[in-house]
Amino acid sequence: MYRAPVEEIAFALKHVAGLRAALDAGTFGDLGEDLVDAILGEAGRFASEEVAPLYKVGDQTGATLRDAAVTMPPGWKELYKHWAEGGWNSLNGPEEYGGQGLPTMMGVATLEMWNSASMAFGIGPTLSMGAVEALEKHASEDLKSAYLAKLVSGEWMGTMNLTEPQAGSDLAALRSRAERSGDGTYRIFGQKIFITYGEHDLTDNIVHLVLARLPDAPAGTRGISLFLVPKFLLNEDGTPGARNDVFCSGIEEKLGIHASPTCTMIYGDGFTKGREPGAIGWLIGEENRGLACMFTMMNNARLLVGIQGVAVAETAFQKALAYANDRRQGKAASYKGEGMAPIVHHPDVQRNLLTMKALTQAARAIAYSCAHAIDMARVSTGADKTHWQDRANLLTPLAKAFSTDVGVDVASLGVQIHGGMGFIEETGAAALLRDARIAPIYEGTNGIQAIDLVTRKLPLGNGEHVFGYIGELAGVAIAVAAMNSEAYGRTALILEQALDDLQDVTRHLQMQLSDGRTDDALAGATPYLRLFSLVAGGAYLARAALADGDAGRIALCRFFAENLLGETAALKDRITGGAASLAAAATALILA
Repeated sequence: MYRAPVEEIAFALKHVAGLRAALDAGTFGDLGEDLVDAILGEAGRFASEEVAPLYKVGDQTGATLRDAAVTMPPGWKELYKHWAEGGWNSLNGPEEYGGQGLPTMMGVATLEMWNSASMAFGIGPTLSMGAVEALEKHASEDLKSAYLAKLVSGEWMGTMNLTEPQAGSDLAALRSRAERSGDGTYRIFGQKIFITYGEHDLTDNIVHLVLARLPDAPAGTRGISLFLVPKFLLNEDGTPGARNDVFCSGIEEKLGIHASPTCTMIYGDGFTKGREPGAIGWLIGEENRGLACMFTMMNNARLLVGIQGVAVAETAFQKALAYANDRRQGKAASYKGEGMAPIVHHPDVQRNLLTMKALTQAARAIAYSCAHAIDMARVSTGADKTHWQDRANLLTPLAKAFSTDVGVDVASLGVQIHGGMGFIEETGAAALLRDARIAPIYEGTNGIQAIDLVTRKLPLGNGEHVFGYIGELAGVAIAVAAMNSEAYGRTALILEQALDDLQDVTRHLQMQLSDGRTDDALAGATPYLRLFSLVAGGAYLARAALADGDAGRIALCRFFAENLLGETAALKDRITGGAASLAAAATALILA
């Protein structure tokens, strides 16, 4: 059973990602360390004692569809109601609409716990929180007053409707259409697929944010508008009234996250009989400028999906560690007891467990540091605001892609440690791997994140922001070297070499882009994102060790450096020398 690692989460927030310094500086007003600890402690209790016990029924029963209505697994409606009443949905919400206005870091930390306890549960509020941000920044005052308070409280939930059968990541191919009604509203027609929590019985209204095209819209992504389309239209008093012309026609049978309803949504198909067809919607922002509004929601969601990777990895590690201490097999030199040794004493199992732990903590540090940058950008002005916004933009693809890759890798190692029992559903190890596999795919595949990093984030600050960040990481390596401690082993040397690799390949990719060799640069994008993330993760683990000198943290950062960080040399070779062989071999793949 999952137990929230509250102390480890608090340590990473305060001493690695930068929360303590911000609190000491009064950056977040009256928020102090005592309140941070109290919030994290209660979140940990709720996740461990109330969410986690319902994971299994969610995985085994799943969400069910009948007559266009989705029923959630037993106990989930009551769980969600209790969760929302506890104020967890409103943690980061704007205070003027009933939110608590706490830093993004706090929301990300608690979302880690919800997702560790049940990823299928944690993904639902993620979309609602993104909808709140999109509406707060782009919606009219009338829409804000009608919908934001209910979304902030969690009384209603939100969705994000982008994907269509012919249009996955390529939003230029969207066909859903919107027609002006003449009264300030619009009629929406079309089909959307893969809509997370598009239909359910947790709340009495669902607020869909839908991308669609107007008849006179320009072609491509420049002609997309964003609309708010509620499941139920509102009465004069703001309560849900008549049903809108939108319904769920099916839910997907998925590899994992079975309790999360993944819906096909139909807009404007005459679902509400006796009324003019078309789902009634309201424009968010300006006509043909919907993509900018939706990206507000998507950027939020990418970090929050990244934390799902951390979350599943944490649960997989806990489960594997418990099993390894219980399961007995063979002899081990380090075991002094009688009979067969617990497998945790075998070096290969130890290596796997430490790899799981180190990768999880590295991914957590990257995600929390990204959240910290978002918070600092929000409270800063002028050049400082630009700096922190660039930092958040730089770290977002790392936080999303590396963390979700880690979730899959760590969950897979967890199955391996369980041996044959890991392949059996009874242990729950396989379920975590099934859940984890979606995270590198949705909210922008990890390949797209790598493209984004290389083509959009490396040019930030005229191409110099990334080197400022690398310089900050280099300062950690210098500090480790200055300790002159045998306990750190070769950490400083290996981290310095990895930083040199990162700096070299960054300049290499920037030069390829400036020379117009975009395909060559993109051939190395995915290995570059991993190299970058490994270096950042190694530096953050070293920063954690330096923060309190704890022997366990020092040993873990040394393990990461001496066992995992050497991968950067091979990645560097792939980035700088792999494009030609990729292009040559790829000709055999193209059939038409």
